[in-house]
Amino acid sequence: MKLGLIGLGKMGGNMVKRLINNRHEIVAFDLNKDNVNQAVVDGAEGAESIEDLVKKLSPPRNVWVMVPHGEPTEKTISKLIELLDKNDLIVDGGNSNYKGSMKNAERCHQKGIKFIDCGVSGGIWGLKIGYNLMIGGQEADYKRMEPIFKTLAPENGYALVGKNGAGHFVKMIHNALEYVMLEGMGEAFECMYRSDFNINLQQVASLWNNGSVVRSWLMELAAKAFKEEKNDLEKIAPFVDDSGTARWTTDYAVENAVPVPTITMSLYKRFASRLDEPFSDKVIAALRNQFGGHAMKEELVHGK
Repeated sequence: MKLGLIGLGKMGGNMVKRLINNRHEIVAFDLNKDNVNQAVVDGAEGAESIEDLVKKLSPPRNVWVMVPHGEPTEKTISKLIELLDKNDLIVDGGNSNYKGSMKNAERCHQKGIKFIDCGVSGGIWGLKIGYNLMIGGQEADYKRMEPIFKTLAPENGYALVGKNGAGHFVKMIHNALEYVMLEGMGEAFECMYRSDFNINLQQVASLWNNGSVVRSWLMELAAKAFKEEKNDLEKIAPFVDDSGTARWTTDYAVENAVPVPTITMSLYKRFASRLDEPFSDKVIAALRNQFGGHAMKEELVHGK
């Protein structure tokens, strides 16, 4: 099957390789020319622009967009809507907000262009083990793109989960759940790290992956991380970024009065990780001193 793929970063570039390895024809474009050159080395046909990519595809065209969510995705889809014809198809495989995907689907349908929103999970491991694909759109469009989905995903790793918007909605919830799982694991290992038992954390992570209730791929990665970075992870800063999807989940929950306290707390914990000196803690220490005479520790300034 012939596919145009826009966005050749860590995930997009590996998707090209996986598709090429399974004999699909890929026309590839990225703003970074080095990424395009690498895709050509991997067996794709390079494009110099989005216009050039569209010209190198024959109707009905299929184009997969794999760029960062927000403005990059919106600009790319807007450009494609200008260039594509009726019955051409766009797949948005980025981490787009499901509300935006619903709007983009409507914009495409007004011109007769097909649209699929596809939540993609798998990260840098997708090339080797496949990508989990959460797909939103119409049944006929899903069937049309199924040869691509089948190649990219492991066995039973892709599904049409609902109409347009559903794919990115399910991916949003998936990411929020990921936040919770990571926070829980982080707290569990912190308890063991701070205990008096001198516990080998890699050993425990490996142990838990054999028959325990909490065995998982994330636990396998924990064992790998402790092996590579050692028990105290001393080279890793306690700074945790967020992609925005958990924020959208909490927004959705507030709008619809759905209680998600654990997801919300895990998001706030990520915010807290980015504060060098939490001012709120200073306020609390000062207030405890004021009302209860509780001792305060003086902050060290320049080592004094």
